[in-house]
Amino acid sequence: MADGPAKARVLAVDDDERNLLAIQEVLAPIAEIVAVRSGEEALRCLLKQDFAVILLDVLMPGLDGYETAGLIRQREQSKRTPLIFLTAINKEDAHMLRGYDAGAVDYVFKPFDPVMLRSKVAVFVELHEKTLEIQRKAIAEQALLAKALQAEKEKLEAERSLRSAEERQEAILGSLPVCFHARAAEPPFAARFVTKGVERLTGFPPERLTSDPRFGLSRVHPDDLPRVREALLAAKATGSYTCEFRWQCADGKYRIFLDQGILSKSVDGRRPEILGTLLDVTERRELEDQLLQSQRLDAIGKLTGGLAHDFNNLLAAILSGLGLLERHATLDDQARQVVDLTRRSAKQGAELVSRMLAFSRRQNLKPAAVHLATLGDTMNGLVAPVLGGLIRFEWKIDNSVWLAHVDVGQLELALMNLVFNARDAMPSGGTITVHAQNRVIEIASEDLPPGDYVVVTVKDTGAGIPQDILAKVVEPFFTTKPVGKGTGLGLSTVYGFIKQSGGSLRIDSAVGRGTAMELWLPRSIEQRAAGDVAEREAEPIDAGKELPSILLIDDSSVLRQLTAQSLQQRGFVVTCAAGSAEALAIIERAPHEFDVIVTDFAMPLVSGVEVIRFARNLRSDWPAIIITGYADADSIADRPSDVPLLNKPFREKDLIESIFHVIAHASAKAIKTG
Repeated sequence: MADGPAKARVLAVDDDERNLLAIQEVLAPIAEIVAVRSGEEALRCLLKQDFAVILLDVLMPGLDGYETAGLIRQREQSKRTPLIFLTAINKEDAHMLRGYDAGAVDYVFKPFDPVMLRSKVAVFVELHEKTLEIQRKAIAEQALLAKALQAEKEKLEAERSLRSAEERQEAILGSLPVCFHARAAEPPFAARFVTKGVERLTGFPPERLTSDPRFGLSRVHPDDLPRVREALLAAKATGSYTCEFRWQCADGKYRIFLDQGILSKSVDGRRPEILGTLLDVTERRELEDQLLQSQRLDAIGKLTGGLAHDFNNLLAAILSGLGLLERHATLDDQARQVVDLTRRSAKQGAELVSRMLAFSRRQNLKPAAVHLATLGDTMNGLVAPVLGGLIRFEWKIDNSVWLAHVDVGQLELALMNLVFNARDAMPSGGTITVHAQNRVIEIASEDLPPGDYVVVTVKDTGAGIPQDILAKVVEPFFTTKPVGKGTGLGLSTVYGFIKQSGGSLRIDSAVGRGTAMELWLPRSIEQRAAGDVAEREAEPIDAGKELPSILLIDDSSVLRQLTAQSLQQRGFVVTCAAGSAEALAIIERAPHEFDVIVTDFAMPLVSGVEVIRFARNLRSDWPAIIITGYADADSIADRPSDVPLLNKPFREKDLIESIFHVIAHASAKAIKTG
C-alpha cells in the first residue's frame, strides 16, 4: 500500500532558536517545518526542496531578510514561493514598502499571535497542497476509470474542500494591500475574476470590473494606455508581464498601480488567461519624486556656495581697488560719481550673493536688532513689481513696534515667501497687508516660552485654507498648488527659520475669509545705534604708533595684491603668501616675524583653519583672522573661538579693527595667564 501524500513543507528562517521552536509548535499540525537560522542556510535548502511558504526574519546577521528575499526571487524554482516577513521592530511604512517591493505577501509582527500566524500560513499551505492534489488527482483519474462512482464522490469532496479553502483564502487576501485578478489574454483584456481588495484600492467593487469587459482599460490614463496594451499583448509571447500606470479611481483621482502577472496555460480546451496582482505604489513614487527634488535642491545649494565664493572674491577685489583708486588719484566730480556708482553696484552684487545663499539655505544666521519699520521700502521694492495690477500691497508697521532679534536677510526672504503665497491664493485680486504688534507671553505655551515678542502678520483676503489640511501646510513638500507651480518648501523653510530664530509660526485661516500668517519673533534686548547703518570710512591711524606686521594668505592673486596695498598705505608691514603651502613654509621659517595672520578660509590642500592650527603649534597665542568668500556653518564650526570671521567683500575699516582687536585680545590673555 502506497504512503499518503507528504505534508507541505514550510521553511522558517530566524536567527533566534526560540522563535523557530515557537513556529514549529504552532505550525506542526498543518505542515512540515524546516527550520534554519540564516539566509545562507535557507538558500541551500531551496536548492534541494520546494516549500509552500517561507517565513523570513527581517533582521539577521550575514544576509538580512531583504537580501535573502531578493536572492530567492532571482531563482526560477523559488521566485513564486510566497514570502511572509517576520519582524519585531520595523513597523514603519518605509520598511513595509521595502518588504513588499522585495516580494513579500504579508508581514507578521513579533511576538506573533499563534492563531493569526497559523491562519495566514494555512492559506498558502492549502494553496500549495491544492496544486499537488490536482496533479495527483489527474493521475488517479486515469488509473481508476473503473471506479467512476468513487472518483466522482472524491471529486465532489475535493470541490467542497476547495470552496472552503477559497473562502478562507478570500478572507485573508481581503486583509492584504494587494488585489489578485484574472483577465482574458485577448483585447480588451476583460476582467474575469477580481478579489475584494480592489474596492479598497480603487473604490469600485469587483462586480463593476467584471461586468463590463472594457471598464478596466477605460480608466487607465490616456498617456499610459498604449504602454499597458503593449505589455499585456507581449505576455502571450513572453509568458509574463509587468507594467505601471495611472488609473482613475472612484473619487476621480488618479492612483499609480503596479500590475504584474503571468499567462496561464490552456487546460481542458479553455482559453488561456492572464493571472496577476495589482499593487498601489502611489505613495512610493511620491517619496521617490520628493527625494529627487531634495537632491536637486541640494545640488543648487552646493552650486550657489561655489558661485558665492568666487563672486565674493571678485567683488572684494573691486571694492578694494576702488578704495585704492580714491586715495591715489585726484578725482573730479564726474569721476567720483562713476566710482560711487561702481561701488554701489558691487555692494548690490554682494547683497545678491547673500540672497542666493539665503534661498539655498546655506547662509549662517546673523541675528541682530532689527527695526521692522525700516523694511517697508525694501519690501515694497521687492514684491510690488511682481504682484500684478489686481493685488494691493499695504505695509503697516510703524516705529511703535519693538526691535526684533532676527537675521534681517532671512526675515525678508520669509516675508517674500508669505507674500507670494498670499498672491497665489488670490487669483482674482485682493489685498495683502503686513502689520506688527508687541506681545508678551507670561505663561509658557506649547510652542513658545515666556517673554517679549514682536508679531509680524501677513494677511490676505484670499480663498483660505481648509481646516483638514491646515496642520500639514508647514510639512516639507506639501503643496496644494498644481504640478509645476510649487515645490511645497516655501512654508516649511519659513517655519524652520522662525523656529531656529527662537520664535514660532502661527496660522489663522478659514475657507472664504482669507489667511493670516503670524511670525512670532523674540524681542531684541539690544538697542541699535543710530549710526550703525551708515557707511563710515576707516578712522585715521596715529602716525607715531608702531603698527603690527601681517602675514596675508590668499590664493586669489588680485584680491591679495589689492588688500596688501590697502594695508601698506595705512602703514602696516605686509608679507604675502599665495596659498597655504607657501604660508606654512614662511611660518615654519620665521614663527616670530609676524604679529597677525590674516588668511583665506577655502584654499587648495590646506584650509585657513589648518594653517592657524599649524601656526599655533609654534606660538600658542598667535593672533589670527579668517576671511572668506563663502564657508558653510559646518566647515567653520571647529575654528578657534578667538579667531574672528570676515565675509568678503569686507570694509577696510572692519579688517583693521579686527587686526587690533585680536592683538588686544591676545595681549590681555597673556597678561591674565602670566
